[in-house]
Amino acid sequence: MSVEEMIKKSILESDMYNQTISLGTVLTILIDMTAALLMGFLIYFIYKKFYKGVVFSRNFAITLVGMTVLTCMVTLAISTNIVISLGMVGALSIVRYRTAVKEPLDLLYMFWAITTGITIGASMYILAAMGAVFVIGMIWILCNGSQKGNIFIMIVHYAGDETGDEIFRKLAKMKYFVKSKTMRNDEIELTVQVSGRQDNLHFTETIRSIPQVRDLTLIQYNGEYNG
Repeated sequence: MSVEEMIKKSILESDMYNQTISLGTVLTILIDMTAALLMGFLIYFIYKKFYKGVVFSRNFAITLVGMTVLTCMVTLAISTNIVISLGMVGALSIVRYRTAVKEPLDLLYMFWAITTGITIGASMYILAAMGAVFVIGMIWILCNGSQKGNIFIMIVHYAGDETGDEIFRKLAKMKYFVKSKTMRNDEIELTVQVSGRQDNLHFTETIRSIPQVRDLTLIQYNGEYNG
């Protein structure tokens, strides 16, 4: 008997084609899928709480929950059947996802959802829980503790150098950084990065009241502005 025939015989005589599911298997599937769903909801709420972009995408947040559950289901399938696992590897190798990720931090949540589904599908609950604790702690420290207040981009069109000096005097008590200054004939466009709170934007009215200021635009900064 050749090696190929021995492999075929060992596979065919194994229990991988047996569709009978025991009560223990059903309980394991229910526990793993429930745990994956709960962890998916946890990832959803963490993503919603620490989101720093301009527009929150609820569809993407829901996708994180579904990704956790589906990854767990795939892991449960391939962990008990070598034939399905080989077929799954071949199927996933030809799949191409072309959806652009606008926020780089979204990749962290995607990989968190995938790895959580894999670890729960392998019944490694402690690893999934400890991983969640470390990831949440990292996100809280880096995203919440490193920045106080909001960052805005202020674009002002005015005329005259004296007006520019007056604008900087109004900003003297604030933390700001000049990003660009463009001069067109008698009009000057000034772009300034300003740090402040949502409920303390009275400086815009003060600057707008300067006689030579023609208009003022304030945009919340999310890291994607190129001035």
